[in-house]
Amino acid sequence: MQGMNLERVQTLKFPTVRQSYDSRDAILYALSLGYGDDPMDRGQLQYVYEKNQKAVPSQCVVLGSMGPWMQSPALGIDFLRLLHGEHSYEIHRPLRPADTVLAEQQIEAVVDKGVGKGVLVYVRKELHTEMGERLATVRQTLFLRGDGGCGSFGTAPMLAIAEPAVGAATLSVTLETLPQLALIYRLNGDTNPLHADPEVAARAGFERPILMGLCTMGLATRAALQGLCDDVPERLVAMSVRFSRPVVPGETLRFDFTPVSANEFMFSGHSLQRGVAVLERCHLRIQSDGP
Repeated sequence: MQGMNLERVQTLKFPTVRQSYDSRDAILYALSLGYGDDPMDRGQLQYVYEKNQKAVPSQCVVLGSMGPWMQSPALGIDFLRLLHGEHSYEIHRPLRPADTVLAEQQIEAVVDKGVGKGVLVYVRKELHTEMGERLATVRQTLFLRGDGGCGSFGTAPMLAIAEPAVGAATLSVTLETLPQLALIYRLNGDTNPLHADPEVAARAGFERPILMGLCTMGLATRAALQGLCDDVPERLVAMSVRFSRPVVPGETLRFDFTPVSANEFMFSGHSLQRGVAVLERCHLRIQSDGP
């Protein structure tokens, strides 16, 4: 196989994406994270009911998406062997449950780990309003397992904290996931068949369709809002995660939070059924008080 075309990737220009979304889109996003499983919980209800509705902060990761650009034949990327390595977001202004946003996206760097070792691709997205107000900075790292030896460019940003948390976790939040969660989450715009089609999942080396990494990050957001922010979404300022293993829809996840300072926490996520970490060396920042 020829492998990734570094020149094409380095010179790739993304068009500005303009997206309008409404309260139904914000509710769908919240439902795709399992919100509403307790209809008497007002902390959950604010995300899935239009009365005094608020947006989940991590919705910024699905807004202004360029879609599966990695599948372009001109780029030569081995798409079936692509893995989602890291993702982060920083909120500059709380999202509204309905708005029009503009997304500017660029590839910041490519780091070639060598033949047989893969390539890391670093992508940044800036979200802002039509009036130019900054909303969020979103970064991701893609791990291209089949494209090592293609070369590098740029300087890679550090998305997740390099070292694991020191000390025991002081807070744990457990969330159950629905077996059909990936099928709901894909309605946010991620139509990768890896998350819906058993045959495609098998060709990629999985026994069954797996959950989107961004859904796992959304679940971590939900756990942080519940456990650390009293379900006040404006308090969650930033989050970065490192994906260590895929989540299987239907699993129960436990998120363990360890304080670094009054406003910063390291955390990890574990599948209780398999006894493995699905998120490791993750970090978040909150505001001490409400907005």
